Amino acid sequence: MTTGTTARRTVASIAVTAALACVTACTSADGPTDATDTTDPSTRPLRSVERATARAGSARVESTTVMGRELSLDAVGALGWRDGLTGTLTITYTGGTTAETMRRLGTTAMEARYLPDAYYARMGDAFADRVGGRHWIKYVYADLEDLGDGAGAGFADQMRKTTPHEAVKRLLASDDVREVGEETTRGRRTTHWTGTVGGAAGQTVDIWVDDRDLLVKKVERGRTETGELSQTAYYSDYGVAVSAERPPAADTADFKELLKAREGGGEGG
Repeated sequence: MTTGTTARRTVASIAVTAALACVTACTSADGPTDATDTTDPSTRPLRSVERATARAGSARVESTTVMGRELSLDAVGALGWRDGLTGTLTITYTGGTTAETMRRLGTTAMEARYLPDAYYARMGDAFADRVGGRHWIKYVYADLEDLGDGAGAGFADQMRKTTPHEAVKRLLASDDVREVGEETTRGRRTTHWTGTVGGAAGQTVDIWVDDRDLLVKKVERGRTETGELSQTAYYSDYGVAVSAERPPAADTADFKELLKAREGGGEGG
């Protein structure tokens, strides 16, 4: 395998892992998301949670994600969802085959900036040397949808479903959603809810909600071809001011153009 091919595949993996790391690792494009699917009166408290979390518009996020043998990572920052997904996260690769590849390319962590139409990943200096000295990689959601191998199918839609209130919608549509009981979460009294959201795949969502009907914690579990998929996320400071500026154009490489250049044996190949 050539250096160009390795770098190209690494760029593609960054697109996937950074997106999944933002809030949820287990969003299923085929799973139910309509909160009106169930009329069970026992789920009425969850409807209040969905409305309150959506209305809050933003929060600070801390998450740990494990994607089988492929990757594990930590993410911390703030995200907003009032007018499309926005915000900034610092993502640290902690294990897995993708993390090892990233380390060989001189990157163990990156900054991800999310905007409604695209997101940007800031790589290290060693990686920048391979792409003409530019530190940022730009991923336009529409371009990812158009990838010839189908890898980006549904990508933008999945990005829109990574906010905490969307997790509540998936839980509301579950056939077996139920209240587990009261628990203490990070020193706060919370109510624990659980349900299966992935059908035959056995994908599950658990949430812990405070007395303001806001998520304090969320755990999602499922499976991938390389093993178990899980994420634990904590939320705080709902309503916090969130900003995400577009990086300087001169320091930004476009994902689609970068792939074309490498496939043609051009820059960095």
